[in-house]
Amino acid sequence: MNASVKRPPKTFLNRIFHLAGVIINSFEVFSLVVCVGALTILLIANFIARELFTSIYFAEEISEFLVIFTTFVGVSYGVRRARHIRMGAILDMMPPKVEKTLIILISAVSAFVMFFMTHASYNYLLHSLHKAHETPALKLPYWIFYVIMPLGFFMAGIQYIRTIIQNLVEKETWMSPEQQSEYEKEI
Repeated sequence: MNASVKRPPKTFLNRIFHLAGVIINSFEVFSLVVCVGALTILLIANFIARELFTSIYFAEEISEFLVIFTTFVGVSYGVRRARHIRMGAILDMMPPKVEKTLIILISAVSAFVMFFMTHASYNYLLHSLHKAHETPALKLPYWIFYVIMPLGFFMAGIQYIRTIIQNLVEKETWMSPEQQSEYEKEI
């Protein structure tokens, strides 16, 4: 069976997970495209405005927000599509059962780290909320910039848990919940 062909969900729970995956994927891809596009347009417009007139006064703050948002949405997207850093060459030399065991172990440790970072970034968000600092140009509270941090870490942790479940349920080895092989063709 071709690894890039998606099998239709069988049970009600599988259909729910599949639907959730489609919704999350749509949000992540759409928001990443919009953020990178907006960042590009904003930085080019600010460069032109700075050369011709005066700099756009809020460009730095919006750029900072877009970079933070792109980073933490990208963490979840990278894990779900197996685009994170891993030791592919070492795993490829292992027997399939050892490779699968290591992927499950690595995913469990990574999920733990992501959930720990969720907790830490949530505490940082609360600290920022209580400090009530504002951005200089737009007078927005800084905590708005940091809301995506715990969400991004949490979603990455969920993707690692999905990878563990996928490897426990399926016979084949899965690098992520949506990618079986490192060398699989993109859909």
